[in-house]
Amino acid sequence: MTETASERRSLADRLEKAGVLTTPQWRAAVEAVPRELFLHPGVFLPVDGGRWRPVTAAGADPAEWAEIAYSDQSLTTQLDGHLTADQGAGLVTGTPTSSSTIPATVVGMIESLDVEEGHQVLEIGTGTGYSSALMCHRLGEDNVTTVEVDPEVAARADAALETAGFSTWTVTGDGLLGHPHRAPYDRVIATCAVRRIPHTWIRQTKPGGTILATVGSWPYGTGLAKVTVGENGTAEGRIIGRSSFMQARAQAVVPPAGDLSARTAYADSERAAKVPPVVLEEWMPAFLAQLAAPGAHLVRASTSEGLALLCLFDPERESFAQFTPDGDGWRVRQGGPVALWDDIEQALTAWRDAGSPDITAVQLQIDNRAHAYGIEGSPSLRWRHRLA
Repeated sequence: MTETASERRSLADRLEKAGVLTTPQWRAAVEAVPRELFLHPGVFLPVDGGRWRPVTAAGADPAEWAEIAYSDQSLTTQLDGHLTADQGAGLVTGTPTSSSTIPATVVGMIESLDVEEGHQVLEIGTGTGYSSALMCHRLGEDNVTTVEVDPEVAARADAALETAGFSTWTVTGDGLLGHPHRAPYDRVIATCAVRRIPHTWIRQTKPGGTILATVGSWPYGTGLAKVTVGENGTAEGRIIGRSSFMQARAQAVVPPAGDLSARTAYADSERAAKVPPVVLEEWMPAFLAQLAAPGAHLVRASTSEGLALLCLFDPERESFAQFTPDGDGWRVRQGGPVALWDDIEQALTAWRDAGSPDITAVQLQIDNRAHAYGIEGSPSLRWRHRLA
Protein backbone atom coordinates (compact mmCIF):
# COMPACT_ATOMS: atom_id res chain seq x y z
CA MET A 1 0.00 0.00 0.00
CA THR A 2 2.99 2.33 -0.26
CA GLU A 3 2.95 2.92 -4.03
CA THR A 4 0.70 5.98 -3.70
CA ALA A 5 2.09 7.37 -0.44
CA SER A 6 3.23 10.57 -2.16
CA GLU A 7 -0.18 11.04 -3.82
CA ARG A 8 -1.88 10.62 -0.44
CA ARG A 9 0.39 13.21 1.16
CA SER A 10 -0.26 15.56 -1.76
CA LEU A 11 -4.02 15.08 -1.36
CA ALA A 12 -3.75 15.81 2.37
CA ASP A 13 -1.71 18.95 1.61
CA ARG A 14 -4.34 20.22 -0.83
CA LEU A 15 -7.19 19.53 1.57
CA GLU A 16 -5.33 21.24 4.40
CA LYS A 17 -4.51 24.26 2.25
CA ALA A 18 -8.18 24.51 1.29
CA GLY A 19 -9.18 24.56 4.96
CA VAL A 20 -11.06 21.26 4.68
CA LEU A 21 -8.59 19.07 6.59
CA THR A 22 -8.05 20.63 10.00
CA THR A 23 -7.15 17.91 12.53
CA PRO A 24 -4.01 15.75 12.73
CA GLN A 25 -6.03 12.54 13.26
CA TRP A 26 -7.97 12.96 10.03
CA ARG A 27 -4.82 13.98 8.16
CA ALA A 28 -3.23 10.73 9.33
CA ALA A 29 -6.24 8.83 7.97
CA VAL A 30 -6.06 10.56 4.56
CA GLU A 31 -2.34 9.77 4.34
CA ALA A 32 -2.86 6.14 5.36
CA VAL A 33 -5.91 5.03 3.33
CA PRO A 34 -5.26 4.27 -0.38
CA ARG A 35 -8.23 5.68 -2.29
CA GLU A 36 -7.39 3.54 -5.34
CA LEU A 37 -8.32 0.37 -3.45
CA PHE A 38 -11.90 1.62 -3.29
CA LEU A 39 -12.28 2.24 -7.02
CA HIS A 40 -12.10 -1.36 -8.22
CA PRO A 41 -12.86 -2.63 -10.76
CA GLY A 42 -12.75 0.85 -12.30
CA VAL A 43 -14.43 4.18 -12.93
CA PHE A 44 -16.38 5.98 -15.63
CA LEU A 45 -14.95 9.31 -16.79
CA PRO A 46 -17.37 11.78 -18.43
CA VAL A 47 -16.90 12.71 -22.08
CA ASP A 48 -18.90 14.89 -24.47
CA GLY A 49 -22.49 14.02 -25.30
CA GLY A 50 -23.40 12.58 -21.91
CA ARG A 51 -21.28 9.49 -22.49
CA TRP A 52 -18.75 7.80 -20.24
CA ARG A 53 -15.30 6.32 -20.83
CA PRO A 54 -14.67 3.25 -18.67
CA VAL A 55 -11.21 3.01 -17.12
CA THR A 56 -10.27 -0.11 -15.18
CA ALA A 57 -7.62 -0.49 -12.53
CA ALA A 58 -6.21 -3.51 -14.34
CA GLY A 59 -6.20 -1.92 -17.78
CA ALA A 60 -4.92 1.56 -16.99
CA ASP A 61 -1.33 2.68 -16.85
CA PRO A 62 -0.35 2.79 -13.14
CA ALA A 63 0.57 6.47 -13.34
CA GLU A 64 -2.76 7.31 -15.01
CA TRP A 65 -4.67 5.25 -12.47
CA ALA A 66 -2.95 7.04 -9.57
CA GLU A 67 -3.67 10.42 -11.16
CA ILE A 68 -7.34 9.51 -11.53
CA ALA A 69 -7.61 8.11 -8.01
CA TYR A 70 -6.22 11.24 -6.38
CA SER A 71 -7.86 13.81 -8.61
CA ASP A 72 -10.10 16.41 -7.00
CA GLN A 73 -13.32 15.06 -8.47
CA SER A 74 -16.10 12.61 -7.80
CA LEU A 75 -15.56 9.35 -9.66
CA THR A 76 -18.52 7.36 -10.95
CA THR A 77 -18.15 3.65 -10.19
CA GLN A 78 -21.54 2.29 -11.31
CA LEU A 79 -24.13 3.18 -13.95
CA ASP A 80 -27.82 2.26 -14.03
CA GLY A 81 -27.63 0.20 -10.87
CA HIS A 82 -25.48 -2.59 -12.34
CA LEU A 83 -22.87 -1.56 -14.91
CA THR A 84 -19.24 -1.42 -13.77
CA ALA A 85 -16.23 -0.27 -15.76
CA ASP A 86 -14.94 -3.78 -16.45
CA GLN A 87 -18.21 -4.56 -18.26
CA GLY A 88 -18.11 -1.58 -20.62
CA ALA A 89 -16.53 -1.57 -24.07
CA GLY A 90 -15.79 1.80 -25.60
CA LEU A 91 -17.93 4.79 -24.72
CA VAL A 92 -21.13 4.00 -22.85
CA THR A 93 -24.24 5.85 -21.70
CA GLY A 94 -26.02 5.61 -18.39
CA THR A 95 -27.02 7.31 -15.16
CA PRO A 96 -24.59 7.26 -12.21
CA THR A 97 -25.86 5.16 -9.31
CA SER A 98 -22.72 4.85 -7.21
CA SER A 99 -19.59 6.93 -6.94
CA SER A 100 -16.56 7.87 -4.91
CA THR A 101 -17.39 11.40 -3.81
CA ILE A 102 -14.84 14.19 -4.25
CA PRO A 103 -12.36 13.92 -1.33
CA ALA A 104 -12.96 17.51 -0.22
CA THR A 105 -16.62 16.70 0.44
CA VAL A 106 -15.88 13.39 2.16
CA VAL A 107 -13.23 14.85 4.44
CA GLY A 108 -15.19 18.04 5.07
CA MET A 109 -18.16 16.00 6.28
CA ILE A 110 -16.23 13.71 8.59
CA GLU A 111 -14.40 16.71 10.04
CA SER A 112 -17.82 18.25 10.74
CA LEU A 113 -18.83 15.15 12.72
CA ASP A 114 -16.66 16.28 15.65
CA VAL A 115 -15.87 12.70 16.62
CA GLU A 116 -13.97 11.73 19.75
CA GLU A 117 -12.07 8.59 20.71
CA GLY A 118 -14.42 5.69 21.41
CA HIS A 119 -17.36 7.14 19.49
CA GLN A 120 -19.65 4.71 17.70
CA VAL A 121 -20.53 5.93 14.19
CA LEU A 122 -23.31 4.80 11.86
CA GLU A 123 -22.71 5.57 8.19
CA ILE A 124 -25.65 5.52 5.78
CA GLY A 125 -24.48 4.77 2.24
CA THR A 126 -21.22 2.79 2.18
CA GLY A 127 -20.61 3.45 -1.50
CA THR A 128 -17.05 2.53 -2.35
CA GLY A 129 -16.10 2.26 1.32
CA TYR A 130 -13.46 5.01 1.22
CA SER A 131 -15.12 7.20 3.85
CA SER A 132 -15.75 4.08 5.96
CA ALA A 133 -12.03 3.31 5.83
CA LEU A 134 -11.09 6.83 6.90
CA MET A 135 -13.38 6.51 9.92
CA CYS A 136 -12.07 3.02 10.72
CA HIS A 137 -8.52 4.39 10.74
CA ARG A 138 -9.55 7.25 13.03
CA LEU A 139 -11.90 5.41 15.42
CA GLY A 140 -11.12 1.71 15.06
CA GLU A 141 -12.96 -0.79 12.87
CA ASP A 142 -15.27 -1.99 15.67
CA ASN A 143 -16.63 1.52 16.15
CA VAL A 144 -17.89 1.96 12.60
CA THR A 145 -21.12 0.49 11.20
CA THR A 146 -21.88 1.19 7.56
CA VAL A 147 -25.08 0.38 5.63
CA GLU A 148 -25.40 0.03 1.83
CA VAL A 149 -28.63 -0.76 0.00
CA ASP A 150 -27.03 -2.22 -3.16
CA PRO A 151 -25.71 -5.76 -2.52
CA GLU A 152 -23.10 -5.58 -5.29
CA VAL A 153 -21.83 -2.19 -4.17
CA ALA A 154 -21.74 -3.45 -0.58
CA ALA A 155 -19.75 -6.55 -1.58
CA ARG A 156 -17.14 -4.48 -3.45
CA ALA A 157 -16.82 -2.06 -0.54
CA ASP A 158 -16.48 -4.90 1.97
CA ALA A 159 -13.75 -6.52 -0.12
CA ALA A 160 -11.89 -3.21 -0.42
CA LEU A 161 -12.15 -2.58 3.32
CA GLU A 162 -10.75 -6.04 4.03
CA THR A 163 -7.89 -5.42 1.59
CA ALA A 164 -7.17 -2.15 3.38
CA GLY A 165 -7.06 -4.05 6.67
CA PHE A 166 -10.45 -3.08 8.15
CA SER A 167 -12.90 -5.82 9.19
CA THR A 168 -15.65 -3.38 10.08
CA TRP A 169 -19.42 -3.83 10.34
CA THR A 170 -20.71 -3.68 6.77
CA VAL A 171 -24.45 -4.18 6.44
CA THR A 172 -26.57 -4.62 3.33
CA GLY A 173 -29.97 -3.05 3.79
CA ASP A 174 -32.12 0.06 3.63
CA GLY A 175 -30.12 2.81 5.27
CA LEU A 176 -33.28 4.81 5.95
CA LEU A 177 -33.94 2.24 8.68
CA GLY A 178 -30.48 2.70 10.17
CA HIS A 179 -29.11 -0.38 11.94
CA PRO A 180 -30.79 -0.77 15.35
CA HIS A 181 -28.83 -3.91 16.26
CA ARG A 182 -25.71 -1.88 17.09
CA ALA A 183 -27.46 1.24 18.37
CA PRO A 184 -27.21 3.64 20.08
CA TYR A 185 -24.64 5.65 18.15
CA ASP A 186 -22.74 8.81 19.01
CA ARG A 187 -22.71 9.98 15.42
CA VAL A 188 -24.76 9.29 12.28
CA ILE A 189 -23.49 10.41 8.87
CA ALA A 190 -25.30 9.97 5.55
CA THR A 191 -23.50 9.94 2.21
CA CYS A 192 -26.77 10.07 0.29
CA ALA A 193 -29.43 12.75 0.15
CA VAL A 194 -32.74 12.27 1.99
CA ARG A 195 -35.99 14.21 1.79
CA ARG A 196 -35.86 14.61 5.56
CA ILE A 197 -33.89 13.08 8.41
CA PRO A 198 -35.62 9.77 9.25
CA HIS A 199 -36.92 9.51 12.79
CA THR A 200 -35.32 6.06 13.04
CA TRP A 201 -31.90 7.75 12.92
CA ILE A 202 -32.87 10.00 15.81
CA ARG A 203 -34.11 7.01 17.82
CA GLN A 204 -30.79 5.25 17.22
CA THR A 205 -28.62 8.21 18.28
CA LYS A 206 -27.60 8.89 21.87
CA PRO A 207 -28.90 12.10 23.46
CA GLY A 208 -26.30 14.73 22.71
CA GLY A 209 -25.21 12.84 19.60
CA THR A 210 -24.93 14.34 16.14
CA ILE A 211 -26.63 13.52 12.84
CA LEU A 212 -25.12 14.89 9.63
CA ALA A 213 -27.15 14.45 6.44
CA THR A 214 -27.91 16.13 3.13
CA VAL A 215 -31.59 17.11 2.96
CA GLY A 216 -33.57 17.82 -0.19
CA SER A 217 -34.54 15.92 -3.31
CA TRP A 218 -33.57 18.15 -6.23
CA PRO A 219 -30.29 17.31 -8.00
CA TYR A 220 -29.03 20.66 -6.71
CA GLY A 221 -30.34 23.04 -4.05
CA THR A 222 -29.76 20.59 -1.18
CA GLY A 223 -28.35 21.47 2.22
CA LEU A 224 -26.10 19.73 4.74
CA ALA A 225 -28.05 19.50 7.99
CA LYS A 226 -26.24 19.07 11.31
CA VAL A 227 -28.52 18.39 14.24
CA THR A 228 -28.02 17.44 17.87
CA VAL A 229 -30.33 14.80 19.30
CA GLY A 230 -32.26 15.64 22.49
CA GLU A 231 -33.42 13.53 25.40
CA ASN A 232 -36.95 12.85 24.13
CA GLY A 233 -36.58 11.89 20.48
CA THR A 234 -36.16 15.44 19.28
CA ALA A 235 -33.28 17.06 17.41
CA GLU A 236 -32.31 20.56 16.45
CA GLY A 237 -29.59 22.29 14.52
CA ARG A 238 -29.09 24.07 11.23
CA ILE A 239 -28.00 23.80 7.63
CA ILE A 240 -24.23 24.22 7.72
CA GLY A 241 -23.63 24.48 3.97
CA ARG A 242 -24.43 23.33 0.47
CA SER A 243 -24.15 19.64 -0.22
CA SER A 244 -24.84 17.38 -3.18
CA PHE A 245 -25.25 13.60 -3.05
CA MET A 246 -27.17 10.96 -4.95
CA GLN A 247 -30.64 10.44 -3.53
CA ALA A 248 -31.28 7.48 -1.25
CA ARG A 249 -32.44 4.69 -3.54
CA ALA A 250 -35.83 4.36 -1.84
CA GLN A 251 -36.44 8.07 -2.37
CA ALA A 252 -35.08 8.44 -5.89
CA VAL A 253 -37.13 10.92 -7.88
CA VAL A 254 -38.88 9.57 -10.97
CA PRO A 255 -39.35 12.40 -13.50
CA PRO A 256 -42.94 12.87 -14.68
CA ALA A 257 -43.48 10.76 -17.78
CA GLY A 258 -46.04 10.69 -20.52
CA ASP A 259 -47.91 13.60 -22.03
CA LEU A 260 -47.00 16.70 -20.05
CA SER A 261 -49.75 18.63 -21.81
CA ALA A 262 -52.27 16.27 -20.21
CA ARG A 263 -50.79 17.03 -16.79
CA THR A 264 -51.21 20.76 -17.39
CA ALA A 265 -54.52 20.67 -19.29
CA TYR A 266 -56.73 22.18 -16.57
CA ALA A 267 -55.48 25.43 -15.09
CA ASP A 268 -57.36 27.15 -12.30
CA SER A 269 -55.51 30.44 -12.71
CA GLU A 270 -53.15 32.28 -15.02
CA ARG A 271 -51.17 35.46 -14.31
CA ALA A 272 -47.84 37.20 -14.73
CA ALA A 273 -45.10 35.75 -12.51
CA LYS A 274 -43.83 38.29 -10.01
CA VAL A 275 -40.56 36.40 -9.67
CA PRO A 276 -38.91 34.83 -12.75
CA PRO A 277 -38.96 31.04 -12.37
CA VAL A 278 -35.40 30.78 -13.73
CA VAL A 279 -34.18 31.76 -10.25
CA LEU A 280 -34.98 28.16 -9.30
CA GLU A 281 -31.80 27.21 -11.17
CA GLU A 282 -29.85 28.92 -8.37
CA TRP A 283 -28.96 26.94 -5.22
CA MET A 284 -30.64 28.85 -2.41
CA PRO A 285 -33.89 29.60 -4.30
CA ALA A 286 -34.08 25.91 -5.20
CA PHE A 287 -33.65 24.96 -1.54
CA LEU A 288 -36.34 27.46 -0.52
CA ALA A 289 -38.69 26.05 -3.16
CA GLN A 290 -38.39 22.62 -1.55
CA LEU A 291 -39.20 24.09 1.85
CA ALA A 292 -42.23 25.94 0.52
CA ALA A 293 -43.49 23.07 -1.66
CA PRO A 294 -41.67 19.90 -0.54
CA GLY A 295 -43.31 17.60 -3.08
CA ALA A 296 -42.65 19.77 -6.13
CA HIS A 297 -40.04 19.17 -8.83
CA LEU A 298 -38.85 21.41 -11.63
CA VAL A 299 -39.10 20.04 -15.17
CA ARG A 300 -37.73 21.65 -18.33
CA ALA A 301 -39.62 20.94 -21.55
CA SER A 302 -40.65 22.49 -24.84
CA THR A 303 -43.75 22.64 -26.98
CA SER A 304 -44.01 21.01 -30.41
CA GLU A 305 -43.29 24.48 -31.83
CA GLY A 306 -40.04 24.67 -29.88
CA LEU A 307 -41.23 27.12 -27.21
CA ALA A 308 -39.32 26.63 -23.97
CA LEU A 309 -41.39 25.61 -20.95
CA LEU A 310 -40.66 25.33 -17.26
CA CYS A 311 -43.02 23.29 -15.12
CA LEU A 312 -43.40 22.47 -11.45
CA PHE A 313 -45.17 19.21 -10.67
CA ASP A 314 -46.30 17.79 -7.34
CA PRO A 315 -47.62 14.33 -8.31
CA GLU A 316 -48.90 13.42 -4.84
CA ARG A 317 -50.99 16.57 -4.60
CA GLU A 318 -51.89 16.49 -8.31
CA SER A 319 -50.82 20.10 -8.72
CA PHE A 320 -48.75 21.94 -11.29
CA ALA A 321 -47.39 25.33 -12.30
CA GLN A 322 -46.43 25.92 -15.92
CA PHE A 323 -44.33 28.88 -17.06
CA THR A 324 -44.02 30.39 -20.52
CA PRO A 325 -41.92 33.39 -21.61
CA ASP A 326 -43.90 36.61 -22.02
CA GLY A 327 -41.77 39.40 -23.43
CA ASP A 328 -39.21 40.26 -20.76
CA GLY A 329 -41.15 38.29 -18.14
CA TRP A 330 -43.01 35.02 -17.58
CA ARG A 331 -46.60 33.90 -17.27
CA VAL A 332 -47.66 31.13 -14.93
CA ARG A 333 -50.63 28.75 -15.21
CA GLN A 334 -51.50 26.83 -12.05
CA GLY A 335 -53.80 23.91 -11.50
CA GLY A 336 -54.71 21.39 -8.83
CA PRO A 337 -55.54 21.63 -5.12
CA VAL A 338 -52.32 23.56 -4.32
CA ALA A 339 -51.13 26.78 -5.97
CA LEU A 340 -47.48 25.71 -6.03
CA TRP A 341 -46.04 28.90 -7.45
CA ASP A 342 -47.98 31.11 -5.04
CA ASP A 343 -46.29 29.34 -2.11
CA ILE A 344 -42.83 29.35 -3.68
CA GLU A 345 -43.07 32.91 -4.96
CA GLN A 346 -44.11 34.13 -1.52
CA ALA A 347 -41.07 32.41 0.03
CA LEU A 348 -38.67 33.84 -2.58
CA THR A 349 -40.08 37.35 -2.12
CA ALA A 350 -39.76 37.14 1.66
CA TRP A 351 -36.22 35.82 1.30
CA ARG A 352 -35.21 38.75 -0.89
CA ASP A 353 -36.89 41.20 1.49
CA ALA A 354 -34.82 39.66 4.31
CA GLY A 355 -31.61 40.41 2.42
CA SER A 356 -31.22 37.05 0.61
CA PRO A 357 -29.57 35.19 3.53
CA ASP A 358 -27.34 32.21 2.80
CA ILE A 359 -28.44 28.61 3.22
CA THR A 360 -26.47 28.50 6.50
CA ALA A 361 -29.10 30.79 8.05
CA VAL A 362 -31.70 27.99 7.91
CA GLN A 363 -32.44 26.40 11.29
CA LEU A 364 -34.07 23.00 11.80
CA GLN A 365 -36.10 21.52 14.65
CA ILE A 366 -37.38 17.94 14.58
CA ASP A 367 -39.83 15.99 16.70
CA ASN A 368 -41.96 12.91 16.09
CA ARG A 369 -44.67 15.00 14.43
CA ALA A 370 -42.89 17.43 12.14
CA HIS A 371 -39.73 18.97 10.77
CA ALA A 372 -39.73 22.73 11.25
CA TYR A 373 -37.43 24.98 9.21
CA GLY A 374 -36.93 28.68 9.66
CA ILE A 375 -34.65 31.69 9.36
CA GLU A 376 -34.23 33.63 12.60
CA GLY A 377 -35.74 37.10 12.55
CA SER A 378 -37.96 36.31 9.55
CA PRO A 379 -41.43 35.12 10.68
CA SER A 380 -42.53 34.71 7.05
CA LEU A 381 -39.64 32.31 6.38
CA ARG A 382 -40.86 29.39 8.47
CA TRP A 383 -42.14 26.04 7.30
CA ARG A 384 -43.53 23.02 9.13
CA HIS A 385 -43.46 19.69 7.32
CA ARG A 386 -45.83 17.46 9.21
CA LEU A 387 -45.19 13.75 9.72
CA ALA A 388 -48.36 13.08 11.69
